[in-house]
Amino acid sequence: MTEFLELDGGRLAYDVIGEGPLIVLAHGMGDNRAAYREVATLLAGTGYRVASVDQRGHGESTTGWGSYTRTDSAADLLALVRHLGGPAVLVGHSFTGGSVTIAAAQEPELVSAIVEISPFTRAQKIDFGGLLTNARYRKGMTLLMGAGMFRSVGLWKRYLDHAFPGAKPEGFTEHLAALDADLRRPGRMAVVSKMGMSAPTDAGALLGDVRCPALVIEGTLDPDWTDPRTEGEGIVAAMPPGLGRVEVIEGAGHYPHVQFPAEVVAAVLAFLKTGARG
Repeated sequence: MTEFLELDGGRLAYDVIGEGPLIVLAHGMGDNRAAYREVATLLAGTGYRVASVDQRGHGESTTGWGSYTRTDSAADLLALVRHLGGPAVLVGHSFTGGSVTIAAAQEPELVSAIVEISPFTRAQKIDFGGLLTNARYRKGMTLLMGAGMFRSVGLWKRYLDHAFPGAKPEGFTEHLAALDADLRRPGRMAVVSKMGMSAPTDAGALLGDVRCPALVIEGTLDPDWTDPRTEGEGIVAAMPPGLGRVEVIEGAGHYPHVQFPAEVVAAVLAFLKTGARG
């Protein structure tokens, strides 16, 4: 059942399932909380209280916010944790991988651990060599930049198709159709464009201030990097020693949690058992 949290500037939509320690799931730009449906169900079945939240300007959350940075998103997530009664494990995908980093650095008492899935957490540089030699990366970058520049739902859908390599997961067609309807609502692609232009420098600057355990999950076929593992290892290397680890899901693109929910949940549960403080 959808619930709402009223904040200065707008309203966030979320839902909660399960009982136990709190985990908050935050999706990436151009998506909504339904992307975590399988992951949320699996985590709740293992004894966690799982909140899935629509980012500002997405899903059932409102548009019209003053800005759409990772710092803004981090504040929203921390407000939800306070509302639900933390501390919490924060899970962020892509854009919100940086958001959970900021939240953990800013209010460590509210964040017991973070999981970053295919995260944009560091300042990015276009790999011009990769554009010449890596067709997957070249196509991904072209579609991403085109979708943001032209605020094009069609190009965004083509990017999503590319970012899910191989056989599409069950329900992919239905989820894509729902996203199409959502993103064609007034102002929605403008939000995606603004988020896409928001550099992750705010998150990267705080990696050294993270004090909780951190897990970075990458997909081997993620088109957003020529070498996803190296990107994940770079994020971990910028954190204090001993806090972070990288897990790589073979065959996954930019959305491992949708393509391979069981594998992602297994990695998260193993991390929470051995790496996250209680």
